[in-house]
Amino acid sequence: LQGRLDRGALQATLDRIVARHEILRTRFVQQDGQAVQLIDAADRGFVLDEQDLTLLHGHEQEAAVQRHALDHASAPFDFERGPLICGRLLKLAADDHVLLLNQHHIISDGWSMGVFTREVAALYTAFSQGQSDPLPELAIQYADYAAWQRQCLQGERLEAQLDYWKQRLVGAPELLALPTDRPRPAQQSYAGASVAFELDTRTCAGLKALGRRHGTTLYMTLLAGWALLMARLSGQDDVVIGSPIANRQRSEVEPLIGFFANTLALRVSLSPDLDVATLLAAVKRDTLDAYAHQDLPFEQVVEAVKPQRNLAHSAIFQTLLTLNNHADEGALELPGLKLSGLTTQADDGTVKFDLSLSMAEQGDRIVGALSYAVDLFDAGTITRWLAMYGRLLAALPSDDACPVARLPLLEAAERQVLVNGFNLNPRDFGGPDLLHRRIEAQARHRPDAAALVYEGEQLSYRELNARANGLAHA
Repeated sequence: LQGRLDRGALQATLDRIVARHEILRTRFVQQDGQAVQLIDAADRGFVLDEQDLTLLHGHEQEAAVQRHALDHASAPFDFERGPLICGRLLKLAADDHVLLLNQHHIISDGWSMGVFTREVAALYTAFSQGQSDPLPELAIQYADYAAWQRQCLQGERLEAQLDYWKQRLVGAPELLALPTDRPRPAQQSYAGASVAFELDTRTCAGLKALGRRHGTTLYMTLLAGWALLMARLSGQDDVVIGSPIANRQRSEVEPLIGFFANTLALRVSLSPDLDVATLLAAVKRDTLDAYAHQDLPFEQVVEAVKPQRNLAHSAIFQTLLTLNNHADEGALELPGLKLSGLTTQADDGTVKFDLSLSMAEQGDRIVGALSYAVDLFDAGTITRWLAMYGRLLAALPSDDACPVARLPLLEAAERQVLVNGFNLNPRDFGGPDLLHRRIEAQARHRPDAAALVYEGEQLSYRELNARANGLAHA
């Protein structure tokens, strides 16, 4: 925050937001083995810790900001005492401040950040100019939604949702068998990293034109391309992809801060003879069906489907795709202040899934990042896969009748190297003998020489020949 900061207006703004939204002053306690919401009084206020760093300068001050950011982001929450949202204001100079905000995911989601941003802008603008609160009263609170959801999601409606997901996911593959750079460990460490990428304007325009021809949204088209890449890389014609959704289906909940988001398990079936048009039609149908059954929380879907649990990977799906709508968040503009995002090392470097692809429209481009489990993949592999994804998306609009198996993953030069360059190793083996005859000859002349070595296990030519003969006779 660079410029003249009205400290009183900022505190009043944050206090008012906490007063407006009951969920921001909600605590969770155990009563008879159940979690119960306790809502504090509206005048509880916002806890804003202040730190004066004006005596520090240059790199020393920058390092202090990073330490505070990491400390603030990693501070634990007390569910019973609260608060579950707090802030820290760092004073760097009279006209230079850093504002850190931290809130638990149980009281907020991505949509909520847009609500929070817009309300900060409206309230600070009013309070800094001596005006009253310009925001309308909220018609309902998050607790009202929670009670309504629990009341509605029972009986026939609950059974219908459960039946849909059980039928939709029956027989789905337990694991998306992507080619990993390292063997999958017995237990996930959740250590992760990410690689940024961008789709150019030409590709984006082609995808939107393709969507108009087939009545699919940009999200559906991107999902079809991602499912196709996952199928091609894994060699599986049946893939399940996770997809977060806002889950705000009623206008009454749109202005609320709270956790409404849910995750859908989208199953896409592909076959080599499937063409682009048929794939898009299937993805559109299945996505709309899934959205029609989005009320059931994902954890209840997992309970209903009862997948084989494995500490080595997440249940139901191992890859996530998100298309964010940043237009809903808006830009934060405050009078007398120039605002900019703070680059920190506060990211904890964790991932929940093997691959998580996040994208957003930015003008006439699409930008995003692919987060990945570092236990499984190298950055070079992820970069190559993103390039493949871009080629698939660029090729999708070119021919609606093209079989999806023929869409290119590689550039012409890469294909030339893979198919021809790697195989330019002619060698004279001294005659037309078949390979198994040569191995038999080796078994006679050098029976104890090593023929195969793999992860510490070794077979001699005698052992290899004996095993091969045994298998052939069987």
